[in-house]
Amino acid sequence: MQSFWFGLAAAIAAITFYVHTFIGGPRVAVPLLADAHLPKASKWLNYYCWHIVTILLAAMAMSFAAVAIGWSSPDVAWLLGGLSLLFSLLSIFVAVKGEINPLRFPSTTLFALVAIATLGGALS
Repeated sequence: MQSFWFGLAAAIAAITFYVHTFIGGPRVAVPLLADAHLPKASKWLNYYCWHIVTILLAAMAMSFAAVAIGWSSPDVAWLLGGLSLLFSLLSIFVAVKGEINPLRFPSTTLFALVAIATLGGALS
C-alpha cells in the first residue's frame, strides 16, 4: 500500500457505505417508501437520491483504495476528500436546520473522518 492515509480513507468510506446501506436503509429508506403522506414524486425522488448516495459511497471507497495502492492519481483523493468535508458540513447544516443534534447523523462524523484521513494523506 502506497499510502496508509488513503487506505484509511477507503476503509472509512467503506464503513460509511455499510452504515448507509444496511443500517440507514431500513431506518430511512423503508419508512420513506411507507409514508403515504408525501407526494408521489417527492417520495420517489428522495428514494432515487438515496441510491445516488449509495453508488457514490461505493465509488469513493473503491477510488480511495485505488489511490492507496498507487493505481490512481492522488488528485482523485483530493477531490473526494474535499467533497467529504463539504458533505460533513452539509450534514451539520441540515441537522441544525431540522433542530437535530448533528452528531445524531452518522454522515456528520463519517464524512469528517474521511476528510481528516485525506488531509493526513496530503501531509504525509
